[in-house]
Amino acid sequence: MEQHDLELIAANLGRDEELKALWEQHVNFEKILDRYSGKTVLSPTEEMEVREYKKKKLAGKTRIHTLLEKYKEQEG
Repeated sequence: MEQHDLELIAANLGRDEELKALWEQHVNFEKILDRYSGKTVLSPTEEMEVREYKKKKLAGKTRIHTLLEKYKEQEG
């Protein structure tokens, strides 16, 4: 994410519960995916789990960007 987006997230985490939950979920998915990326070989089940986590992470990121657009409009 861009620096400005990260600043907007930080500025609004305390007052937007949805943004806070989505951001925490995003960070959690990144940690999980990092653990998988450290493995040399993934089992078929693990590959499926990675795909699911990536889908969920992308859906959350899309919603985060929608919320950030709202905040950018409010900025001016």
